[in-house]
This record gives sequence, structure tokens and C-alpha cells, in this order.
Amino acid sequence: SEFFGDEGSCYWAGRRTMELFSKEADGRLPKNALYEIIRMEFSLAEDFAFIDLMERAFLSSRRKVASLQPLLDRAARAGDAAAAEIYRQAADELALIVRGVAGQLGFLGGSFPVSYSGGLFKAGDLVLPAFEEAVSALGGRLCRPLLSPVEGAVLLAARTFSPESYETARQTLLEKRG
Repeated sequence: SEFFGDEGSCYWAGRRTMELFSKEADGRLPKNALYEIIRMEFSLAEDFAFIDLMERAFLSSRRKVASLQPLLDRAARAGDAAAAEIYRQAADELALIVRGVAGQLGFLGGSFPVSYSGGLFKAGDLVLPAFEEAVSALGGRLCRPLLSPVEGAVLLAARTFSPESYETARQTLLEKRG
């Protein structure tokens, strides 16, 4: 559910972006790069206009809330420590997912590969080093994705519905990637 169990997604990061702006706007946290980025991005004349904008145009759309994540990225890269901390928390949350799946598969206690996909990983060095560290602490080793999620789905479909074509499909997709 987007309300719980979705930690580490761009939607989650977008919600955290709104929360951080709110805290900076009302003085619970010092104003930092995110505060200025949000004000400029949405041409806010006053901070309270953010509430109306989010409720009217963003909250009903998971995609729009997720679209706030690149603003968080910009703030973290501009030195906003609170924005960077959200990425560290995302890495921890994603590692909890790895732990849960690895535990269910009986991988914990051994060495196992872990790959990743999703928009949050476009933040690169803001999330990947912390994620890799957390995965390593579980016994996993982070592996760069070889294929896109769509290409992986194609291979899964080939393996499931046409096992004789699986190897050819895999080789074709890997060669296409170079």
C-alpha cells in the first residue's frame, strides 16, 4: 500500500519531501536548500500556498507525488543534510525488503546477489553506497542490473510460457545492451 509498506519508493520520497518542506517552512527545522528549491519550483509567494497546491494538484496522484523526488535530489546535492538523510533512510528501508525476501528464501547467513530497479536509484550516489553497505551487512553483494524491469519481465514470460525460447531471448537482450 502507498500508505504503508512502500518505504524507499519515489512516492515515499515525495511524501518525505513535502514533510521536510513543511518542517522547514514552519521553523521545526532550519530552512535549507529544499526550502528554496520548492519555493522557486512552484513560484510560491507564501509558504501556505504549498498546502493548497499539494492538496489540489498532487495528493490524488501517486505519479505527481513521486515527481517531487528529483527536487529532494537537487536539495541533497546542494548540501541539504536533511534531504540527504532521507536517501539514507530509503537505503535502510530498501535493505529491510532485501532482508525480508532473503530470509524467506533461506539466503541469510550465506552470500547472495542483489540487484535493484526503480526510479529512486536514479539518485545514484545519494542512495547506492548506503544501500550497498546495508546489503553487504546482510551477506548480499550488490550487482548492477543487467536488464531493465521490462526486459526482465520478457525473460520471465519466455521462461514460463516458452522455455525453449528462453536462452535465445536472454542472449538477444544481453547483446542488445552491449
